[in-house]
Amino acid sequence: MSKLTDVPKRILIGRALRSDRLGETLLPKRIALPVFASDPLSSVAYAPGEVLLVLSIAGVSAYHFSPWIAVAVVVLMFTVVASYRQNVHAYPSGGGDYEVATTNLGPKAGLTVASALLVDYVLTVAVSISSGIENLGSAVPFVVEHKVLCAVAVIVLLTLMNLRGVKESGKLFAIPTYVFVAGVFIMIAWGAFRGIVLDDTMKAPTADYEIKPEHQGLAGFALVFLLLRAFSSGCAALTGVEAISNGVPAFRKPKSKNAATTLALMGGLAVTMFCGIIALAMVTKVRMAENPAKDLFHDGVSVGSDYVQNPVISQVAEAVFGHGSLLFMILAAATALVLFLAANTAYNGFPLLGSILAQDRYLPRQLHTRGDRLAFSNGIVLLAGAAALLVFIYGADSTRLIQLYIVGVFVSFTLSQIGMVRHWNRHLAAEKDQNKRRRMIRSRAINTFGAFFTGLVLVVVLVTKFTHGAWVALLGMCIFYVTMTAIRRHYDRVAEEIAAPDTPTDDSVRPSRVHSIVLVSKIHRPTLRALSYAKLMRSHTLEALSINVDPAETKALKDEWERRGITVPLKVLDSPYREITRPIIEYVKNLRRESPRDVVSVIIPEYVVGHWYEHLLHNQSALRLKGRLLFTPGVMVTSVPYQLDSSEAAKRRARRRQEWNAPGAVRRGPVEKPRRTKEKEKDREKEPSKKL
Repeated sequence: MSKLTDVPKRILIGRALRSDRLGETLLPKRIALPVFASDPLSSVAYAPGEVLLVLSIAGVSAYHFSPWIAVAVVVLMFTVVASYRQNVHAYPSGGGDYEVATTNLGPKAGLTVASALLVDYVLTVAVSISSGIENLGSAVPFVVEHKVLCAVAVIVLLTLMNLRGVKESGKLFAIPTYVFVAGVFIMIAWGAFRGIVLDDTMKAPTADYEIKPEHQGLAGFALVFLLLRAFSSGCAALTGVEAISNGVPAFRKPKSKNAATTLALMGGLAVTMFCGIIALAMVTKVRMAENPAKDLFHDGVSVGSDYVQNPVISQVAEAVFGHGSLLFMILAAATALVLFLAANTAYNGFPLLGSILAQDRYLPRQLHTRGDRLAFSNGIVLLAGAAALLVFIYGADSTRLIQLYIVGVFVSFTLSQIGMVRHWNRHLAAEKDQNKRRRMIRSRAINTFGAFFTGLVLVVVLVTKFTHGAWVALLGMCIFYVTMTAIRRHYDRVAEEIAAPDTPTDDSVRPSRVHSIVLVSKIHRPTLRALSYAKLMRSHTLEALSINVDPAETKALKDEWERRGITVPLKVLDSPYREITRPIIEYVKNLRRESPRDVVSVIIPEYVVGHWYEHLLHNQSALRLKGRLLFTPGVMVTSVPYQLDSSEAAKRRARRRQEWNAPGAVRRGPVEKPRRTKEKEKDREKEPSKKL
């Protein structure tokens, strides 16, 4: 089966890479920025719209609060970026928030952070891709009609790209990310020039629309609650900031410095784009509504259910560049593409965090190992499956999915910053150098403010979004927490059970005797080889065992056994119900009951075939028997393979594939071996001469 799947696997994800080429997959800052920061950079495509959607509940009059909400988001962004710059310098190993919380606040806090981050990564993929599908759907009707199918297809495509390796996917993602950033900055600059210098009037497509407020004349606590909810929706611009601190090991050296620089650059770009789009949305009079079919009116008539509400960035671009212009088309395409690629932040963060958790025995160990392309393949596939399931359940609706968002990331923000405060307190207690103490005190002040601010935002998010879907994210965090706790408890129990004691036990004492049993169905070459092998073992007792299912075949077996003069005694067990496995199991258990200190060795002759489909025709009884004997204490199972001609042919085919040269290989010349490999070969050649 592995041979059948190997060719398509190599076509999809490429050739396997040697472990010593891991350093080649490390990222420079120019590639790390689109890889790890594509999520917060692309969130400016939907975060401003989320702010206006919430404010529209109170009508157009509430839009004048949006600049103040933008200022609050900017202050929060700078606070989080400044705080995480301390994290990457203090904890460059890649554990990020999880490592900070575990080290300083304990395992339970660390597991809470890990649960929040895992949920947030899954939501990042679901929200980004769903939003990208909606942006693309405004231009391509087929995408709107098949939202879920298209979203799942994009998830599969991104999964394959990431399975090829971090560096290759980073190069693919860099171009659209930089085109998107450049397009937004050009839009902001051109819009400012037209508005300030040329004094042009720029109008969004919805500028003449009216919004019917769901709650008119809000004041007091109701207005404050609405503004806090709008602010919490705008905080979507901060998602993905933590991915850089989790991905420090993927940077080139000096890792911490490069990660901190990338963080600062990401924060500056995201803040500028977010504020610029909000400002242009106010100038061009963009109108958004949570339920446009009922609440949005044009010339006194509701727009109806057929109306497609385009995102804020699309409406602003149309007002600034003009509908159908080249720059408008480029920015629209780059926006849709970068929203798809924003999920790549999660594709790099989730597998890395999963690997660290697996190393700490909170997740299955398979998540810790790297795949053929030196990426954490199992983590990538797990993330894709969870995101696809979420997209299917919520119908790829970004408005519904985004209500689940942000909770997890602010849980990790808050606990991480509290952990950093305790980190600095611990180091300050032991540090005597005044210069270092001043730097530590400054860092502690930054993290203290960050902990206070992000904690406050977490409370706001929980209060304002709980009934709108945040409870689902909390439920997901609880499920992850309970599952990881159970996995750790299982691994600890197994480790305790199999630990080698200091004093001798029954496991280290030699068995009194070994009873060897060779299973026989008929006399053929595999049976004769198994008998020869069993004689070589020199067991205390040796017998052949056969099951009487067909009396005629059993009689023929006994006659052939006597004719050949085989010295091994043959024992035949009756099976009135034509079962093979159960009589053997019962016989072995009886031997164990009679002599508990003895060991029973069951020897099974097996065919080795060369084609995957031939496995379906052979060795099925042996597989069932081995599966049952696995749970029988004091029983050892040995397979004696007999290679058929088809297996030899398969080996020859594999050898020819290894020796095959691609077209043009002779013209290109032989592949240069790594320098270290050459040196090792020279050392091996010298070893015999040294001995002589």
